[in-house]
Amino acid sequence: MKIYCMSDIHGCLAEFDHALSMVTGHLEEEDTMLILLGDYIHGGDDSRGVLDRIMELQYRYGSEKVVALMGNHEEFVLAGFSSVDSMNKSAYNISDDTDEERYTDWMQNLPRYYTEGNTIFVHAGIDEEAGDMWEWGTAEHIFTGKYPAETGKIEGLDMKVVAGHVGTAEISGDSGFHDVYFDGQSHYYIDGSVIDSGVIPVLMVDTEKDIYYRVTETGCWPVTAFEEWWGVNTVKSK
Repeated sequence: MKIYCMSDIHGCLAEFDHALSMVTGHLEEEDTMLILLGDYIHGGDDSRGVLDRIMELQYRYGSEKVVALMGNHEEFVLAGFSSVDSMNKSAYNISDDTDEERYTDWMQNLPRYYTEGNTIFVHAGIDEEAGDMWEWGTAEHIFTGKYPAETGKIEGLDMKVVAGHVGTAEISGDSGFHDVYFDGQSHYYIDGSVIDSGVIPVLMVDTEKDIYYRVTETGCWPVTAFEEWWGVNTVKSK
């Protein structure tokens, strides 16, 4: 299975469409999926447009081919802390908004994680201390809100985690880095902080070969550990 994934779209429809332009042609192929890791709303100016685009993709290809996971911002809406359009619920009157109900009905059915092959796809992370019992040992709020991001080898679990939630600039310690982050062991992070960077990274996982690729307009490139990437690109920039 080849799984394309992206995360933390945050209402940025134009950037989402650009990322999708590198993916949707492949969805016609067999054994190919798109997994979206949550936080579709808040930040950009078209949260509803992003949700509509995801629903359109699921209608066209099926919800088993286009999987959308729960993010903490979707949880905020379901808990009544915010509206689809605003983090500040009081800034928007939703009392007679049938569209809001349509979106919240959709959000209620979003799974918190998805597994395929050697990979766990999730918005924020898992309880790594639970090892191979992570599915039962991870509290719901950890799947969507785990912070800070963990790096390194997950002891007792021979799987990789692909997550968003925390920007790769923060994880890498490089304010200019908004690409796929790999720690060289068990974690791939793909939140490119689109509000600041205009970038939604796309990762492709070949679950049969257990190889992870960065998807760009010029092709797919195997992802290397950040330290290796940083070293190569530092030399190039001199």
